Amino acid sequence: MESNKKRRGLDEIRAFARQRPRVFAVYVILRLLVIAALVRSAMLQEYESMFVCLLVLVLFMLPSFLERKLKIELPDTLEIIILVFIFAAEILGELECYFIQYPNWDTILHTTSGFLCAAIGFSLVNLLNRDNRINLSLSPLYMAIAAFCFSMTIGVLWEFIEFSMDRLFLLDMQKDTVISTISSVALDATNSNTPVVIRDITEVTVNGQSLGLGGYLDIGLYDTMEDLFVNFIGAVIFSLFGYFYVKHQGKGKLVSSLVPRVAGEDEK
Repeated sequence: MESNKKRRGLDEIRAFARQRPRVFAVYVILRLLVIAALVRSAMLQEYESMFVCLLVLVLFMLPSFLERKLKIELPDTLEIIILVFIFAAEILGELECYFIQYPNWDTILHTTSGFLCAAIGFSLVNLLNRDNRINLSLSPLYMAIAAFCFSMTIGVLWEFIEFSMDRLFLLDMQKDTVISTISSVALDATNSNTPVVIRDITEVTVNGQSLGLGGYLDIGLYDTMEDLFVNFIGAVIFSLFGYFYVKHQGKGKLVSSLVPRVAGEDEK
């Protein structure tokens, strides 16, 4: 019986490789890279990095799990983007410190996540809209708004997580920003709610020690707002594409390559 299970498993892998060679190739390459990072972390006894690698390997199985459980078919392009996004965020961003080495890395990922989350939100509504068992027919504008709101909600919830981790565990997930100008009513000695502006800040001292940053250290606010802004941009871009996709009855290569279909359903 054990040999039969192994044989069926190998047959499923071969069938997957034949039917979806691009996804299979990306999955294998990224999985090997993560396993290499896991082995390196084990040799260096970096247990937190080992946990991240194991988490990534589990997340790599998420698309296939969703396909089986929800009985849907993810387009190859969408699945590849999801796999690459997970690798770029966790392995490159966290383990290889790309978030620090490349200041725009976080911005790129948040823009992408806004776009992807809008695609996911749009897909959820689109699947309901196309289900013959449900008497539902939503307008293109409603579906676009639903996709946008879903993406922004996920973006806000993620910023809640970052803030909570920073407050509870001092992780600094909300990366700080060095700025040269601040404005605060807390500095107003008259307590008249008048903002006091300090410009051209070149040095900040904490407990008698200079931070040596060349400016004032903003604690996470700029990072959070920038993340939400670029999430907004990604969400708006996909929502517009989704609107025209529905308006023109499923015509549009970009959205078609990102929207899941019910398993066995023919393309319209």
